[in-house]
Amino acid sequence: MCGQDLAIPGVRVNVQHLLMRIDAISVWTGKAAAWLIIGLMVLVCGEVFKRYILNMPTAWIFDASNMLYGSLFMLAGAYALAQNAHVRGDFIYSSLKPRTQAALDLILYIFFFLPGIAALIYAGYDYAALSWRIGEHSTVTAEGPPIYYFKTVIPIAGALVILQGLAEILRCIVCLRTGAWPARLKDVEEIDVVAEQLAHSEHLDEETREAAIERAQDIDRAARQRGLGGGER
Repeated sequence: MCGQDLAIPGVRVNVQHLLMRIDAISVWTGKAAAWLIIGLMVLVCGEVFKRYILNMPTAWIFDASNMLYGSLFMLAGAYALAQNAHVRGDFIYSSLKPRTQAALDLILYIFFFLPGIAALIYAGYDYAALSWRIGEHSTVTAEGPPIYYFKTVIPIAGALVILQGLAEILRCIVCLRTGAWPARLKDVEEIDVVAEQLAHSEHLDEETREAAIERAQDIDRAARQRGLGGGER
């Protein structure tokens, strides 16, 4: 279905291989950024201990926690797009045929996504460059921490999102040609953890365990079809 080649002057690129490579970049980035949550947890727990046990609050913790969370949020954008995990509010979308979904997505990507993310990269680069030039520090607290590192994340995250967006545009084109959505690089999901826990449960017989796993998977598939549309079709 997706093993066809993409014709580029002088080059022939396997579409599915290209899509998987871009997905892999987004997934790796998202998993790497996820480690920031550990730093954020340690920071917040340490501040709670210092503030309420030692009565020694730290002024820069607010800025630091905002920067850690903001970096995690921005860097996870490409990962969420690669996993088709962004929320869709239109319940009609899931009832459409794959080609119709692809046509709608392609229009939205070209006229809204690309200009919006391009503007984010352009503005983010200017913010980061200016911040580095002036050695910008936070003004929320006295002697706030430097924030030019944080602002640098803006154009980097935008570049990662637009790279994944180009892969999604290519997916739409493939779907328009074949009538089916190309496969995605899958990651471990919550439903997989539930299935693993049920599979090793000692309190359920085999029949009940299999029925519970199948029911959980049915609920997950139904939720994805209602909210996410094409990736599972």
